[in-house]
Amino acid sequence: MSLIYIIGISISLAMDAFSVAVVAGITLTTINWRHIFRLSWHFGLFQALMPALGWLLGLSFKEYIESYDHWIAFILLGTVGFKMIIESFKKPENKNITDPTRGKTLIMLSVATSIDAFAVGLSFSLLNIPIILPCLMIGLITLMLTALGIYIGKSLRNIHIISRLAELTGGIILILIGLKILMDHGIFS
Repeated sequence: MSLIYIIGISISLAMDAFSVAVVAGITLTTINWRHIFRLSWHFGLFQALMPALGWLLGLSFKEYIESYDHWIAFILLGTVGFKMIIESFKKPENKNITDPTRGKTLIMLSVATSIDAFAVGLSFSLLNIPIILPCLMIGLITLMLTALGIYIGKSLRNIHIISRLAELTGGIILILIGLKILMDHGIFS
């Protein structure tokens, strides 16, 4: 898989974390380097580890599904992408938000924003794609976009458009990558 596709997947997977970071930037009354570090580090770390876990799981049953692995990859990427597109059209809930950069909230958000990366790692395993570079890229890009999201959230108050557009774009990119996988396997020939 080329570096361009890995970067595209990384950006797509980071869109959930970016959206949460924008909301965090808006809801936190003060933002210091600790907030930025904690949220960025945890989101980046979880996004880097989840594809590796998915990849390892995929190795354990790969031989049983090799003849239709490209369809599984397409379905996983398409499902994640479709979910992101649907979520981009939902209205955000107005609720009291605690500091998302601490404690259980931070862990829950880190897991929630990285579940999609698990499915992508599983897809990589099925397609014989080495996992180290994608894990590093996914984690690093997520870390950077999370930090950027906090700053954007703090400076902009119209988050609905930004977070919706980010999630919509990420979903479309994942679906297009899934279609490219099918094309690479000659499905549309």
